Amino acid sequence: MAAHVLLIEDEPNIAEAIRFLLSRDGLRVSYAAEGAAALVLLRQDPPDLVILDHMLPGMSGLEVLTALRADPGSRDLPVMMLTARGRDREMAEQAGADRFMTKPFSNAEILAEVRAMLAQAGRAR
Repeated sequence: MAAHVLLIEDEPNIAEAIRFLLSRDGLRVSYAAEGAAALVLLRQDPPDLVILDHMLPGMSGLEVLTALRADPGSRDLPVMMLTARGRDREMAEQAGADRFMTKPFSNAEILAEVRAMLAQAGRAR
C-alpha cells in the first residue's frame, strides 16, 4: 500500500505541483487548503506524513502543528513545514516541525525530503 501524504497548502499552483510530483512518485496524496479542514481530514484518513504551509487562511500552520502535537494520535506524525519566510524556521521547530523547507524549492528537493522522512518513519514505498 502506498504511503499517504496530507498536503495542507492554500496556494493552488503550489498545491497542484506538489500533488502531481508526489502522486507520480507513487504516493497517495490528500489535500486541504486550510487548517480546520485539514484537522478533520487527518482524523478521517490518517496520513504517514504531513506537508504543512506556515501561512494559511483562518488557522495558521503553527496552530495546526500545535494541535497535531497536542493530540496523542498525531503527536509523532512527521511534519514538514513550508514557508516563504525563512525567519519562521525557529517558530516552526519550536512548535514541533520535523523538517522545514523555504519556498521556492525545487521538485527534486521536496521529493528527496519526503522520501527521507517516510523512510525514517518506516513508511518508505
